[in-house]
Amino acid sequence: MTTTSDAPSDSDVIDDASGAGRGGAAVPSATLGGEQKRSLEQITLLLFIVVPFLALLAAVPLAWGWGVSWLDLGLLVFMYYLGCHGITIGFHRYFTHGAFKAKRPLRIALAVAGSMAVEGPLVRWVADHRKHHKFSDAEGDPHSPWRFGESVPALMKGLWWAHIGWMFDEEQTSQEKYAPDLIKDPAIRRVSRQFLLWTIVSLGIPPLVGGLVTMSWWGAFTAFFWGSLVRVALLHHVTWSINSICHAVGKRPFRSRDRSGNVWWLAVLSCGESWHNLHHADPTSARHGVMRGQVDSSARIIRWCEQLGWAYDVRWPSKARIEARRAPAAAESRREARSADAA
Repeated sequence: MTTTSDAPSDSDVIDDASGAGRGGAAVPSATLGGEQKRSLEQITLLLFIVVPFLALLAAVPLAWGWGVSWLDLGLLVFMYYLGCHGITIGFHRYFTHGAFKAKRPLRIALAVAGSMAVEGPLVRWVADHRKHHKFSDAEGDPHSPWRFGESVPALMKGLWWAHIGWMFDEEQTSQEKYAPDLIKDPAIRRVSRQFLLWTIVSLGIPPLVGGLVTMSWWGAFTAFFWGSLVRVALLHHVTWSINSICHAVGKRPFRSRDRSGNVWWLAVLSCGESWHNLHHADPTSARHGVMRGQVDSSARIIRWCEQLGWAYDVRWPSKARIEARRAPAAAESRREARSADAA
């Protein structure tokens, strides 16, 4: 593992709570359990990983043999992108990095939408990710694929760790240290504590809609299979791939003190998160796909929210800011290209 770290300043990781958690009043007690993960939590986590994954494996032969209805497919796509944007816009760019400020209704809506991705309680998710940025691909990073070394066997082991294994680590990131601003917000604490409720809602909407539309238990079952189980499995593995794949491979046109890379083929499914090299070069940027042709649906939705007045003080990257973060080789290539065009 490398010994350098991508350690952002407080402004890189603290949300728009005006610096809550820096000195000041004491942070309330932890809201989501202690510093050690209990056996029951680990068993529950295992079930939430294995059961949807088995459904994902069964999806291909089932779709080939019996097909999938437009209703089930629509529920899968809608619920997938609702949860995915809840994570990318809400949990990640807003709550973790403060890439923009939000009116109170949008703030709560993003907390709920992210919770419906079934990736863990909000405060815990943010604490883990802020710690990741502080020690990115260095000692202390919760989920670096380079944890065990740089040989091929070590990297294979590290990819497994970064993708899934780290979630079973008994030691948890201190929420009081890494997310004091969120703990101090009663509404956000409430949403974070209600993670089980939002999980039930997330898994329950597809079968409820499927059953009511088809007026059959079979319609409810197939909607649950595709819109709940397969959707959760697909979203989980796309999200986890940002931790594993995007820190092991990909192009690195921007300077960062880690091994984050841009992986183009994950861009649509990850809602723009796989332009990961720019994100680690400029963590507070509201847009990750800053180059021509880089799809970033999360940035587009943030723009719409800004135009509607729901989001404000958005940290859009300027051309000068982008150029200042280019890796030396990439910057030189661009200068040569501009010179050739001028000639």
